[in-house]
Amino acid sequence: MEDEAGLKTNEYIPDDLDMKIIRLLQEDGRTSTQDIAKQLNSTSSTIRKRIRRLEDTGTMKVVAVTDFAAAGYDLLLAIGIEVDSRSAEDVGMDLAELPEVFSVNLTTGANDIELLVGARSFDELSVFLHKEVAGIEGIGRLFPGLTIEVYKYQSEMVPNL
Repeated sequence: MEDEAGLKTNEYIPDDLDMKIIRLLQEDGRTSTQDIAKQLNSTSSTIRKRIRRLEDTGTMKVVAVTDFAAAGYDLLLAIGIEVDSRSAEDVGMDLAELPEVFSVNLTTGANDIELLVGARSFDELSVFLHKEVAGIEGIGRLFPGLTIEVYKYQSEMVPNL
């Protein structure tokens, strides 16, 4: 796939200026192009073009990210799931519809699917596991792990971009 400048979107490699723009937008996604230009000793036009190219190539997307703890989720679980008598893709798509689920990943190895789930209380967690998840056809076994400490939660950055 190519953008309007003829760049293949999966081949674009951000340079130092692009990475500085990304870092500033990670700090505050609402920072204006004028403010970014001032901080980086550039022009608004250059910054606008760079942001557009980063977005068009799929290198960057400016989105709002919430902190699960600040949103009232006191419990965070990683749940491995073995799928039985149904495709993992179909089960994963059903799980992705549940509001408590932060991420659904098809995996290799012991589990077919890995979930990251937030709950506000053990009562809410119980309802989630025993009613919502149990109601999804094709779930064989669950391997839940309760998070006791989060050392890194960084959804906004791809390492070694």
